Amino acid sequence: MALFHYRALATDGTELRGDLDAADSEAAARSLHQRGLLVMQVEAGVTSRLSLRRRQVLKPDTLFNFTQQLATLLGAGQSLEQALGVLLSQPGSDGQRARALIERVRERVKEGHALSSAMAEEHGQFSPLYLSLVRAGEASGALQQTLHQLADYLERGQVLRGEITNALIYPAFLLAGVLGALLLLMGYVVPQFVPIFQDLGIPLPLVTEVILACGMFLAGNWFWLAGAGALLLLSGSTYWRQPERRLRLDRRLLGLPVVGVLWQRLEAARLARTLGTLLRNGVPMLSALAMAAQVCANRAVAQRLELALEQVGGGSSLASALDDDRLLPSLALQMIAVGEQAGQLDHMLLKVADVFDQQARRSIAALLAALVPTLTLVMAVLVGVIMLAIMLPLMSLTSNI
Repeated sequence: MALFHYRALATDGTELRGDLDAADSEAAARSLHQRGLLVMQVEAGVTSRLSLRRRQVLKPDTLFNFTQQLATLLGAGQSLEQALGVLLSQPGSDGQRARALIERVRERVKEGHALSSAMAEEHGQFSPLYLSLVRAGEASGALQQTLHQLADYLERGQVLRGEITNALIYPAFLLAGVLGALLLLMGYVVPQFVPIFQDLGIPLPLVTEVILACGMFLAGNWFWLAGAGALLLLSGSTYWRQPERRLRLDRRLLGLPVVGVLWQRLEAARLARTLGTLLRNGVPMLSALAMAAQVCANRAVAQRLELALEQVGGGSSLASALDDDRLLPSLALQMIAVGEQAGQLDHMLLKVADVFDQQARRSIAALLAALVPTLTLVMAVLVGVIMLAIMLPLMSLTSNI
């Protein structure tokens, strides 16, 4: 996927600027057309998505605080310009670049630009989803309520990411400790016994010979092994970065027994919350689907959404359009179908998000509860095998004395 900069006109005549990822310029233009935009210009960007994230001024925490505080100030009766001025006057640790960005947005608002247009001029700093919600809030005259919902959306995403990160910290340290201990034993401790056994001249059991050979190989070639491992990781990262290969990998991951089910739940929650938030704020279905495809972390689900966009545009229901590849949990599809039939799709999507958020949290807790004792048991078994391989010849020697 490549990065493209675009200029387009919305149905109300508003000029929009922004960035999007697409396979080529034709795919980028087609994606914009599907959102109901009149494309004026599409040009290849000079930065990748990774470099775009590196130059991101408003980090997730900063963006959430900015959105929440702006909504609070607007709810207190402040005008938009005054609210932005108050945010600038408050001391904070967001950095000079973030303050400069808010100042530029405020200056455009003072010149008469809408908030969404002022934010769109900061290319790549505000996501298409963010801009669409702000634009919808302006059109409905409920910008303050929309910003509150947007802050809630951002907060839920941060909370879930934070919970996953915090839950993985202990297993990651434990895994590093297990690998470090095994490498220390095999690469340093085990080779110390090789000259001892050679001097004793006693026959060695097969398990001892294997362990000693592995230890000597690791001790003598650790530099080359480390280089080969780094090269393997680099080449693997490059290999799976190709769109077609990444698509196949993501599809296979969704089919795994345990991890795949967890990933399905996480993607279902993210997709449902994104679509529900967009639809609740008046964003058209086709535009909401196009933006939801950009939010999905799994390429297979994103591709399914792009195909669903065409099917829904042709008159198909959302549930049936998403049901083709079975990439999402059946419960989510059933709830979406019920919401469509009842005419409360936005409400049902947010309920789907809540349900699968909770299921994902329970799945993560269960996985981690099984992972920690499993790692401990594996380490105990491996260390036991190594110690047994060392002790067997010594025990045989003492029994012959």
